[in-house]
Amino acid sequence: MVKVIVGLKGSGKTKNLINAINEAIATESGSMVCIEKGNKLTFDIDYRVRLIEAGEYQMGSVTFLKGFISGLHAGNFDITHVFIDSLYKITGSDDVAETEEFLNWCNEFGKINNMKFTVVISDEPEKMPEGVKKYF
Repeated sequence: MVKVIVGLKGSGKTKNLINAINEAIATESGSMVCIEKGNKLTFDIDYRVRLIEAGEYQMGSVTFLKGFISGLHAGNFDITHVFIDSLYKITGSDDVAETEEFLNWCNEFGKINNMKFTVVISDEPEKMPEGVKKYF
């Protein structure tokens, strides 16, 4: 399952992400991971969620991020939910076609490996193609 939170800067995306993380930790079992650019969520999310700062791994593409997520899962089969804050900043791309392809990959990867994904995108919701909107 993939859930996307989309909006422009200042629209409350981070607050929605924090709420989703803290709700998931209270209702879901398994390990959870949050990938972000920077350290802004350090004091806002539950300590049981593994916070990964993307800059430490020099992520810069969708391909790298897919490989990184695959590696996380290979190292810990107990991961049940991956939260990604600011997809465009992490991947260095705001290409909506590439975003759609990534979300479809997450959906398939999640089905196969019993994982959920919550992804935050800073963009205009109206600009998103139907292939992305289906995850709203």
